[in-house]
Amino acid sequence: MNPVTLTTENLILGQMQLTDLDAIVAAWSDPEIRRWTTVPVPGTREQARDFVLSTCEGGWEADHQYIFGVRTKNSVDLVGCSGIFGVSTVGRSESMAYIGCWTVKEQRGKGYTTEAVRELCRWAFSELDMVRIEGVGEVGNHASMAMVLKAGFQLEGTLRGRMKQDGTQRDAWLASLLPHDLGLLSAIPYLTPED
Repeated sequence: MNPVTLTTENLILGQMQLTDLDAIVAAWSDPEIRRWTTVPVPGTREQARDFVLSTCEGGWEADHQYIFGVRTKNSVDLVGCSGIFGVSTVGRSESMAYIGCWTVKEQRGKGYTTEAVRELCRWAFSELDMVRIEGVGEVGNHASMAMVLKAGFQLEGTLRGRMKQDGTQRDAWLASLLPHDLGLLSAIPYLTPED
């Protein structure tokens, strides 16, 4: 798939660029990003270059993950990174995936990540025919939990030992978003136990 650009009221979600390398390295060295997400260690400029050219561009080319650089409409500076990962497809109309994101320290608390994730999910439901998108975060990552709930996700529970971080197995919360949570039709009908 060719990369696309998405726009919201305040943001532009587009390709990560080689001009973002310094911003990526700085973000990866942020203790909060390093604590709660999986980023390369030690997080060098060469690793950032590989991330842009191989991971980001390669994901689009292979049509299995879609990573966006997030910027405000009035700046070229990187606000963060958001993506759809783990795309599993049993026929395109039964696709499920999960979101991943980080936000640079100076841009946190402004609602940009919630806005980006909501638009990213809307795109995935509409253009990729996703039927479920999951948010998985380590128990204790309260900022991430608050963001996905604001984006419309529903908390489903805690998964024991679901995540690996810094060589240890950790519990994680699981939240999900379905197309109808955003007022969209699903690629396949959704039958609830009450139906």
